[in-house]
Amino acid sequence: MIYESILTSLSCKGEAHIAPFGVREHNGLVLIAPFRPSVTLDNLLSTRQAVLNFTDDVRPFAGGVTGRHDWPLTNACKINGVVLASALTHQELELVEVKDDQTRPELYCRIVHEEIHAAFRGFNRAQAAVIELAVLVSRLHMLPIEKIETEINYLRIAVEKTAGERELEAWQWLIDKVENHKAAMTGDNQA
Repeated sequence: MIYESILTSLSCKGEAHIAPFGVREHNGLVLIAPFRPSVTLDNLLSTRQAVLNFTDDVRPFAGGVTGRHDWPLTNACKINGVVLASALTHQELELVEVKDDQTRPELYCRIVHEEIHAAFRGFNRAQAAVIELAVLVSRLHMLPIEKIETEINYLRIAVEKTAGERELEAWQWLIDKVENHKAAMTGDNQA
């Protein structure tokens, strides 16, 4: 099973990086498998620490794939890292094993600290739709635009029926990114 999260990591210079990440559990460890090239991969390999953030605010998911990386952060408790301020739960991680791969290495992390900040009441359909579209947008360079448009048409139903302000804002960022990608493909991009 893949868990959608926001992964925060620090560079060796202490610069924070915030990225949406689908992670897995494997034999009691957190498995992170970034595609190369990846700032998250570079940070984890150099510092061997990161924070896994679980939030119901979908804007950081959409922001991560649309160039909006400035989110409020607080300091982690047990590692040199940062926690997304909107995290309902966070897990502080330490890298314990690397299975190298030219395309997508596997990073296995041990949870050294976990904290619950607020109850998770579940995602509504619009929140799930925004996260799904964020995943699709992260793969614009890999998927046919027709598939993405078909998915958008389906996901839009949930957004129109159940979205609040945060979901509508995040949805629009993603739609704008898709429209800019389509315009770039045809040479009509003005951005």
